[in-house]
This record gives sequence, C-alpha cells and structure tokens, in this order.
Amino acid sequence: MNEGQNNKYDLEERTYQFAKKTCDFVRTIKKSLSNMEYIKQLLDASSSVGANYIEANEALSKKDFNMRIKICRKEAKESAYWLRLIVDTNDKEYETEGKKLYQEAIELKKIFSAILLKS
Repeated sequence: MNEGQNNKYDLEERTYQFAKKTCDFVRTIKKSLSNMEYIKQLLDASSSVGANYIEANEALSKKDFNMRIKICRKEAKESAYWLRLIVDTNDKEYETEGKKLYQEAIELKKIFSAILLKS
C-alpha cells in the first residue's frame, strides 16, 4: 500500500512500519518455548500501538483521545520491554535489529508522552 513511503512525521505510517518491521524481525527468531511467548506478546503490543493511534484520531471526545494516546504509550513501553527481553535472552545475531526496534519503541513512547502533555 504505502510501502514506498516511510515519512517519519506521519505517525500513522510510522506506527504501521514499526509493527511491520517487528513482525519481520520475529520471523527470524528461533522458536523456543520462551521465545514463542515473548513473540506473541511483542506482536500484540507492537501492532496495538498503531491501531490505537488510528482510533485516537477518530476519537469522539478529548477524553477518549487522551485515553487512546495513553494506550499507545503503554503499548510502546510494553513493546520495548519484550524487545529488550528477546535481545537479552537470545544469540547476538538478533541484537542489531532488536536494538533498532527497541529504540523506535522508546521514541514512539516519547512522542505519545509529548502528545499527552500538549493535549
């Protein structure tokens, strides 16, 4: 769809790319018992960031908007947690991409925090 566009300032696209890149990343991870649980949790959290942001943009009230943005921030923080756990409990081959995604999750959390402060 918008695969060619990766505008860092389009937050809907940015959260979509975060979820997509996370999905691509977890496909490469060995499927151990612990990794399967971490992967499931990470996929849920990372895809929820963008889905809730889309819902925030369609909010019926300021209160609804703020609640959705808080959920976005929470899911970004949770994504960072699962990424850190995957990187720290697996072989070094996952470190580079895992740390990039971790950094993106932290940046998204900061963006949603800033939106809440300004809202």
